[in-house]
Amino acid sequence: MAHQDYVSRSSNKKNNPYKKSKGNEKAETQNNMPVKIKLIGAFTLIAITMFAYFLWSIKDNQANPQAPTKSSTKQIETAELPAPPEEKWTYVDGLKTKEIEVGEYEVKKTGPYAMQCGSFRSEAQAETLKAQIAFNGISSLIKSAKGKSGLWYKVVLGPYERKRTAEKDKHKLKNNKITGCQIWLWK
Repeated sequence: MAHQDYVSRSSNKKNNPYKKSKGNEKAETQNNMPVKIKLIGAFTLIAITMFAYFLWSIKDNQANPQAPTKSSTKQIETAELPAPPEEKWTYVDGLKTKEIEVGEYEVKKTGPYAMQCGSFRSEAQAETLKAQIAFNGISSLIKSAKGKSGLWYKVVLGPYERKRTAEKDKHKLKNNKITGCQIWLWK
């Protein structure tokens, strides 16, 4: 079967909605302009004209008559200025004579830090927490301690040279839902 082009075969070109005649396009675009745009354009034209007229009208105005002239400025210069008022505050004079004390501070190195993340009665619970910490990329130790109520298994991280690195690991664990870690001095 042959290909048929129904749009180009149309013999009635006046009623064709896809093709418009050239004479009607200009009339339609002028009539289709909304009233709102016409009003905005008219207002803008009036505002620019009024501003130009305002600038033209003030171009010939002379200077302010109350402004001092050359003869009056000479009189002001020769007249003596009043004395400045006395200061109510004495801190300005105090700042001029103040001496700065330089303190000698010594930074005390407190030593290595450890972070304890849990203390359990059973070694299996301690191993579970140690595995969760290992999944976060941090190594930990399990220390056993004998207390008044029996044997305890503590999950400890460290030693850390600076407390800041311990805090960094603590925040990393907290973001991964391992809370309750405390930072202590290494014993």
